[in-house]
Amino acid sequence: MVERKRIRLGDLLVAQQLITQEQLESALGAQKNTGRKLGRQLIEMGFVEENTLLTLLSKQLEIPFVDLKHFRFEREVVQILPEVHARRYRVVVLQDDPDGILLGMSDPTDIFGLDELQKIITKPIKPAVVRESELLDVLDSTYSRASEIASLAEQLDDELEEESVDLSDIITDATDSDAPIVKLLQKIFEEAINTRASDVHIEPDEHVLRIRQRIDGVLVEQVMNEKRIAGALVVRLKLMSNLDISEKRLPQDGRFNLKVKNHNIDVRLSTMPVQFGESVVMRILDHTEGVRPLNKVGMPEHYVNQFRHVITRPHGLVLVTGPTGSGKTTTLYGALSELNTSEKKIITVEDPVEYRLPRISQVQVHEKIGLDFGLVLRATLRQDPDILLIGEIRDAESAEIALRAAMTGHMVLSTLHTNDAVTSALRLVDMGVDPFLVASSLKAIVAQRLVRKVCESCAEPHELDAQEQSLLRRLQKGHSLENKNFKKGRGCIHCFNSGYRGRIGVFELLEINTEMANALRDNSVRKFNDAAHAHPQYRPLGASALDLAIEGVTTLEEVLRVTAEVEDESIADIADATGAAE
Repeated sequence: MVERKRIRLGDLLVAQQLITQEQLESALGAQKNTGRKLGRQLIEMGFVEENTLLTLLSKQLEIPFVDLKHFRFEREVVQILPEVHARRYRVVVLQDDPDGILLGMSDPTDIFGLDELQKIITKPIKPAVVRESELLDVLDSTYSRASEIASLAEQLDDELEEESVDLSDIITDATDSDAPIVKLLQKIFEEAINTRASDVHIEPDEHVLRIRQRIDGVLVEQVMNEKRIAGALVVRLKLMSNLDISEKRLPQDGRFNLKVKNHNIDVRLSTMPVQFGESVVMRILDHTEGVRPLNKVGMPEHYVNQFRHVITRPHGLVLVTGPTGSGKTTTLYGALSELNTSEKKIITVEDPVEYRLPRISQVQVHEKIGLDFGLVLRATLRQDPDILLIGEIRDAESAEIALRAAMTGHMVLSTLHTNDAVTSALRLVDMGVDPFLVASSLKAIVAQRLVRKVCESCAEPHELDAQEQSLLRRLQKGHSLENKNFKKGRGCIHCFNSGYRGRIGVFELLEINTEMANALRDNSVRKFNDAAHAHPQYRPLGASALDLAIEGVTTLEEVLRVTAEVEDESIADIADATGAAE
């Protein structure tokens, strides 16, 4: 067995004058209550920086320090050590060499843990020191719940196969946390949290059941042969959402809350009758971090300052536009978090209410009982609001109420499903609203998208192919490409071999000036388009996305996706459709 070098961490830190004796004693006292390792306790109490501590351990123990964020993992190598031991001792297998196993440890001073692990791993262990937060992320992404989900699905399928077992008993009596249906759903939600999925799809097919997660805007699929469990899952989810379990012919919508791995999540559920049963889509809203402030939504600083100036005006309509899932609600709630003061009366009209905010009167639209947008909006104006948030402008009625409220002394924030800022103003006119009303009330439009970020762990310099060079020439329009830094992800364990990890917002902001307002009054599409593009501060979405690609944050593929979406509804198309109006 390899001889382990023993050190007393606290004494070493005091000797190196990184902490005082009093701080050490304070941490040791707190450690008795928390049960944390001493190093973690010192970091949590702010007595020592994590990097400083890890660098010292690396030097004193004569072992390497490994940055896991940029380490190239192999899933098979990591899984040499069973998950239960990896999590218990906070370790991860980094390399499997003929002369031994390189083992990343958050606490390499844990001699007892090393000795126990040596009994499990037959090869000699070579320790390395790693950051604990990065290690836990690796464990979550490596030891995927996919195999556990498949195993629990098989177990539930076996229960359904027994003739003496009634489906209703399995579903309604499944209060025990050990019940297969409960454990299966728990693992599905745990996997969604680990992968940062925004949606979970449960889709019965003719012979299989598909469970798909939308990760960074792209669906990732797991196929299971136990198709019979689909009905059990749907019924259980309907019960959790207080929906009618006997109704299978009509779509239903519901929601429920639960806690998964210290995350408070709100699940919005939608069922739809399909050919082989009922399809369920669940939108996962993680409320653990709360509402992001405006400077944390991903908007560039110069846009934040411009947007902040617009929303603090006494009245007017401000629109945030983009397709479903583009982050419009996050931006609007970021704005509300800044506007939410004791001096302002704020009312929101939403379907559904996604985030709950103190001091703000939030109204949930309920069309089944007649509480639609039009009725609620008219009522809110009698509640003396200073600021009104409308979840979405859906039709001419809601558009006209919003614009008239903006004209009569209210600041109105809302969303619209259009592709870019320029077409949004024209869409309001196209809905049948008086052009004069639009020109008088509309103050600014933000259009946004979410593009995938290149995975930092496997990013590599990327040479553009012929198609990408052609796209670049078409988009650059004055860009200086001298310091271009195009990158692409090779695919690794951190990004599920996609080459992308996380998303970032791409924005364009159009503030309505006199020329644009006059063009709206004249209902002149081309004049408005020319005035918008002549605005010195206006930059189209494609140009903003290209900036991120040039910096190596995203790829030209993602830029192409954003520009293609915008071009699908070009200004020329709208001009042709409304040419008679000019």
